[in-house]
Order: sequence, then structure tokens, then C-alpha cells
Amino acid sequence: MKTLAEFKESLNLEHPGNGLSVQLKSLWYDGKGDWDKAHAQVDDLTDKESAWVHAYLHRKEGDIWNADYWYNKAQQIRPKLSLEEEWEQLLLHFLG
Repeated sequence: MKTLAEFKESLNLEHPGNGLSVQLKSLWYDGKGDWDKAHAQVDDLTDKESAWVHAYLHRKEGDIWNADYWYNKAQQIRPKLSLEEEWEQLLLHFLG
């Protein structure tokens, strides 16, 4: 998967594609509406990239204090974007 369009198309599948990074798997489950599975992908990880996805998920959940904690861990600032725009921004970043 190399493009945003391909990623979005994959949301029609039952399972995420093979070879996705943990961050993309998390965003895939989020795109499918399964916040719990999305969160489980990054919950125990401490690297900056996983922390960024983790922050987004807590922002989506409405837990802004927790989101800001994870944005700080990711060395990011909570964006002033819609959740959908942030989801796409994250996808573009991780798709490279």
C-alpha cells in the first residue's frame, strides 16, 4: 500500500493487509471504527511514531489530557485540524 486512496480502499477488507507497520495497522482499525483494536496496537509502545498515533486516538476519544501527554512523548503539538484531517496526515506520514 503506497497511497492514501489504496489505504482507504483497503478498509473494505475484513483484515488489514500484510506488511503494514504497527502504526498503519492502528490507523486501519481506527478507519474501520474499532477504536479498541486501534488502541491495542500502540498501547504498550513507547517509540515516537507510535506515541503520535496514540495521541491521536486519545484526542479522538475526547481524553485531551492523555492525548497531550502522548503528543509530548511524540514531540508533536496537538493539531488544530479535524480528526479526519489528522488521520489523513498520519496516514500520509506513515505511508511515506
